[in-house]
Amino acid sequence: MGWPAYPAYKASSVGWLGDLPEHWEVGNLRRFALMRTGHTPSRSEAGYWEDCDVPWFTLADVWQLRDGSQAFLSDTKEKISRLGLANSAAELLPAGTVCFSRTASVGFSGIMPVPMATTQDFWNWVPGRKLTSQYLLHLFRAMHQEFARITMGSTHKTIYQPDAARLAVCVPPIPEQHVITEFLVAETARIDTLVAKKRELIERLNEKRAALISRTVTRGLPPDAARAAGLDPRPKLKPSGIDWLGEVPAHWAVKRLRHVLHWIEQGWSPECGTAVASPDEWGVLKAGCCNGGYFLEDENKALPPDLEAPAGLEVKAGDLLMSRASGSEELIGSVAQVPPATRPRLLLSDKLFRLWCNSREVEPAMLAMVLQSPIGRLQIQLAISGASGLAKNIAQADVRELLLPIAPLPEQAWIAAYLQEKLARIDEVARRITLVAERLVEYRSALITAAVTGRIDVRGTVAPAPPGGSTLPS
Repeated sequence: MGWPAYPAYKASSVGWLGDLPEHWEVGNLRRFALMRTGHTPSRSEAGYWEDCDVPWFTLADVWQLRDGSQAFLSDTKEKISRLGLANSAAELLPAGTVCFSRTASVGFSGIMPVPMATTQDFWNWVPGRKLTSQYLLHLFRAMHQEFARITMGSTHKTIYQPDAARLAVCVPPIPEQHVITEFLVAETARIDTLVAKKRELIERLNEKRAALISRTVTRGLPPDAARAAGLDPRPKLKPSGIDWLGEVPAHWAVKRLRHVLHWIEQGWSPECGTAVASPDEWGVLKAGCCNGGYFLEDENKALPPDLEAPAGLEVKAGDLLMSRASGSEELIGSVAQVPPATRPRLLLSDKLFRLWCNSREVEPAMLAMVLQSPIGRLQIQLAISGASGLAKNIAQADVRELLLPIAPLPEQAWIAAYLQEKLARIDEVARRITLVAERLVEYRSALITAAVTGRIDVRGTVAPAPPGGSTLPS
């Protein structure tokens, strides 16, 4: 990474730490910090939830910490009252306490900038005189593999108290902790800025992608491409009769999806494990196989060997698939066409629709473009049903009623080919930028781990904080 190592190391006898600088301490975390938990006051006692002014960190606030760029906890969704605090196992923890989530969203960490309480979903650590809050935070963020090792449960994940109480850590002298913290704050901020710029570029590309699809599926090819295809480069327009669609070329039609389909088919979802099917196994496709507008054949689960695959549900090259249900609303209605080189033995699941197109009315590739355009997505969003917080879905009846601009069949082929070429270029640029952003995030994580475990010596990079310097924000 470009930084020197320490002059001398010693064995830590702790698997995840490896060798440490010889002057660092190593031991159980409880030698260096007090371990505390949280609690939820009784919801049946109305008085516990009146005049609430105590910040109370819950799983609903964990979003603040997911990307690892926020060190200090910010405002909480809920607060509790002093009365509720006094009549429960919750306690008001001092500023500087480091908490990490121990259930559901496991291993996310943050520092309390003011006195706060938490739910029982967190283990909270109050640093002692040999440990600073920010160094402990960075240490926790280097321990994701260790947290994964001690996390129990497949559906309801948790880190139990005995396992958390046995955590071993390395602790350099306080002045060195300040140096490491200042180094990491500066370096991670620089990396986070670069990552943010890459993500802004990706967002702009996504906007360009959506605008290109919208313009082309509602107005046709741009003049140069239209001339090359032998089409009128500036066709006359007519009102579509639909406010959100506006004008369309005069020789186009506006039809409901049911008028260009033979039928819609839904698949089958038997009980499967989580493993992806090997090439010689049958796989049941997941709803995510359509995400992004491209068919993802590895988004499947291996069919148990004691179950027979219904041959009629095997997907084929050219099939047009739509995601029917998802926990994420923006993914419902995602559409993709199965490409020619797709592996065999993949089954349509009941989370997917297969749209059988009338070949005299519509090209499947063109229909895919229209459905993933802003006008298609708008209608899908309006049709989505399902209670808030539960898996949502779109019904076949609603899919059939979608309104679409339909060009003459030969023109559809030209439009689909044009869009596929242009979108492939945009997506390739986005893929490369995404890869750079992912590598920066990986580098950030590796840098934190290297600094807090002494694999690199950063003492010459920043001046140590003055004695007694606060690690809390001003």
